[in-house]
Amino acid sequence: MAEQFLSQEEVKARIESLRGVLPAKLVNELLNRLSSLRVSGRQLERVMKAVVAEYYKSVVDPGEAIGIVTAQSVGEPSTQMILRTFHYAGLREFSMALGLPRLIEIIDARRKPQVPRMTIYLKPEYAHNEEKAHEVAKRIQTITIENVAKSIDIDYFNSTIVVTLDEDALNYRGLTINDVKKALDRIKGKTGKVTVEGNTISVTVEVQEISALKRIRDKILQTKVAGIRGIKKALVVKESDEYVIYTEGTNLEAVLLLDEVDPTRTISHDIHEVAEVLGIEAARSMIIRELKEVLDAQGLDVDVRHLMMVADVMTWDGKVRQIGRHGVAGQKVSPLARAAFEVTVKNLIEAAYKGESERFRGVVESIISGRYVPIGTGYVELMLEHP
Repeated sequence: MAEQFLSQEEVKARIESLRGVLPAKLVNELLNRLSSLRVSGRQLERVMKAVVAEYYKSVVDPGEAIGIVTAQSVGEPSTQMILRTFHYAGLREFSMALGLPRLIEIIDARRKPQVPRMTIYLKPEYAHNEEKAHEVAKRIQTITIENVAKSIDIDYFNSTIVVTLDEDALNYRGLTINDVKKALDRIKGKTGKVTVEGNTISVTVEVQEISALKRIRDKILQTKVAGIRGIKKALVVKESDEYVIYTEGTNLEAVLLLDEVDPTRTISHDIHEVAEVLGIEAARSMIIRELKEVLDAQGLDVDVRHLMMVADVMTWDGKVRQIGRHGVAGQKVSPLARAAFEVTVKNLIEAAYKGESERFRGVVESIISGRYVPIGTGYVELMLEHP
């Protein structure tokens, strides 16, 4: 006799019975996968049992030393990483830190990354049009007077800096000589004077010292004419069926205000900036994502839950903290645990001076003192009730 196939309502009802056993995400995934398939009662039962069995295999046992397992799981593969830098084809100076340098940046929660960068996604009407994507990239990239000038000379006799503009460079970036003049007007000072003659702009200042004139020239070179402050370069790259903008330098807040940008996918790889603009939960997600990208690029397979543990420890109190003596390790309650990490004598002297007490609740301090470690079987305490 042929097996009877279950109706979609019956399949859904049986899977819904797992709500108290499996996480909601797994139950919903089962519903999505199986509700549209023709399955018998026996087949569905086998699938449900297999999923529950696999789930229980992945659950952490009570008393598991998850902190130590996480440290080993991330630390051991990182010893196999290589020191290398990735360069975009055709742009040698447009580089980014990968491998071990990037991993150290993330774990140390560096305030300024070696190469701050952003990945900017565009809305559909711009993402699928190369010309429009390049126009957005030009608007984003910071344009200084140095980028649009043929030469900048100093007339020491008249205390004047003479800027000769490159008209082709101005046209390419959609700028005019008047745009450059407005930028110079902002920095000329109260006594300065800006005059325009053809494609030459002269800035006259009331200083006589050669060193002061050179400083003003350098300031003029770096004066912003257009673009978003902080973004040095912008490169348009085609990925699958859309154009994406990669930048060197970051300014997440300003970029998200642009109408052409898709704010739901655009990211900054500067974790502190993400925390300031989008909040600590976004920074936590960014740490997980960045760690996984670094490890995947090196072909190292680390369970994402270990990376989630690292991110949780770095962000649980609402701030991005490094894992080190100035962050997570240095803020442990246990004096012995702090002393075991780094600067042993200093930590012990400070603890004695402040009159701190040791509760022996952690792994490190228990090992130092020869006690049972509070993990595994040592996590269980038995009580005997006398008659």
